[in-house]
Amino acid sequence: MKGLPKIALATLLSLLFCGQVAAAQSDAVSRYADKAIALLRDAISRETVHAQGNVPAYAESLRSTFLAAGFPPEAVSVIPYGETASLIVRYAGDGSSGRQPILLSSHMDVVPAKTDDWLRHPFELQEDDTFFYGRGVLDNKFDVSILTTLFVWLKESGFIPHRDLIIAFTGDEESFQETVQQLTSEYRDLVDAEYALIVDGGGGVLNDAGEPIQFQVGFAEKTYATFSMTAKNPGGHSSMPRADNAIYDLARAIQQLEAHQFPFEANEITLTYFERTAPLLKNEVGDAMARLVLDPNDADAIAILRAQPEYIGTLGTTCIPTMLSGGHAENALPRAVTATVNCRIFPGHTPNDILRDLQLIADNPDLEWRVIGVPVTSPASSFNAEIMDAIATALEPLYPGLPIIPKMGSGTTDGAYFRAAGIPSYSLTGIFINPKDSFAHGLNERVPKAAVKDSLRFWKAMIDELAGDSKN
Repeated sequence: MKGLPKIALATLLSLLFCGQVAAAQSDAVSRYADKAIALLRDAISRETVHAQGNVPAYAESLRSTFLAAGFPPEAVSVIPYGETASLIVRYAGDGSSGRQPILLSSHMDVVPAKTDDWLRHPFELQEDDTFFYGRGVLDNKFDVSILTTLFVWLKESGFIPHRDLIIAFTGDEESFQETVQQLTSEYRDLVDAEYALIVDGGGGVLNDAGEPIQFQVGFAEKTYATFSMTAKNPGGHSSMPRADNAIYDLARAIQQLEAHQFPFEANEITLTYFERTAPLLKNEVGDAMARLVLDPNDADAIAILRAQPEYIGTLGTTCIPTMLSGGHAENALPRAVTATVNCRIFPGHTPNDILRDLQLIADNPDLEWRVIGVPVTSPASSFNAEIMDAIATALEPLYPGLPIIPKMGSGTTDGAYFRAAGIPSYSLTGIFINPKDSFAHGLNERVPKAAVKDSLRFWKAMIDELAGDSKN
């Protein structure tokens, strides 16, 4: 029997080598997926809500993980801020590209959760056949665990990027976002980058059949602004009711707000999002998107989209009461009652513009209004072909040909502050999830278990594309 021709032999050897590489990659993904789940389990057990003081210990735990993987102590910094903290990790490259670093950012804090309201304990990682459950498992400790695992994987494999990579884990994204402001103002040298990948929001969308239909990338965000609306009256004894009750005054103002809809608005990002999403949905909502792109004055299409919680924020400014406080005794008329009104403001309007609108809507000049915190308005990030091409390459082995859709975020991430500081920012994650299963900030928050391995594969491929390995 004659030997194989040289070309056939070379092809066979190449296939064998590729098979060995693929098998080794699969083994690595499985091994590091176990590490990511262990990190996630520890993360969920930490109640890192505002004012609890638990973020610094979480940051120190993550710091120990990076140090154990071989990062030098000077490359891993915990930066205190009041009761919370940030964590900065610099993965040094060899500088061969001559380019600025890439920043990857997520946040370590979570919103509160009442244990009695949950079917599962919110601060214990629990699971079924499909999902992991726990407060922060989707927003945002999953991605903190994935990025940590990614850097450990890269370091332990001997990866040397051609530019520095920086992780910035912030400590109060869910409250006042002061840690990201501290980083951009007082520690700019630690986080300065060509651009930031905000690993919080965006990512893959599944339909009701569990099929991937698109991958979203956030290029811009609405302005997050919160206002307090206070009604004050003289008060008195509850046995002698008065017509000018502060609760009634505030209730009427809230009803006025409930009845109001801010005008429909669109921009290039949102219209492109609707145009590319419409053919993927194959239902009434997709049809409404297509009609809206053709005719932005189509009232019926706007009404259909506004009835969908996942799309209403894309159609203009929204303001909604989120908290109530007031009164001082059950047998006394309240002297002051306050409603907190949270707004997500469409680009082109300032918080002061919307405050004036709210005052007109409430139609009570005696109400007292106050801006809570310091709202930040940031420009949209410019189109970045390098990032979009890297996303396409990273997705190809997972979901070939999947549409990549630019999006304006309705929520606010730390990316708004990085953009405002001059660092273009793009929101994306390796998670694929049906919007109906997204319970971030809600009860029984969950993330698909399949997202662990998919996310590791996705981000490993992203870093290979964006920062290369100077040894190869």
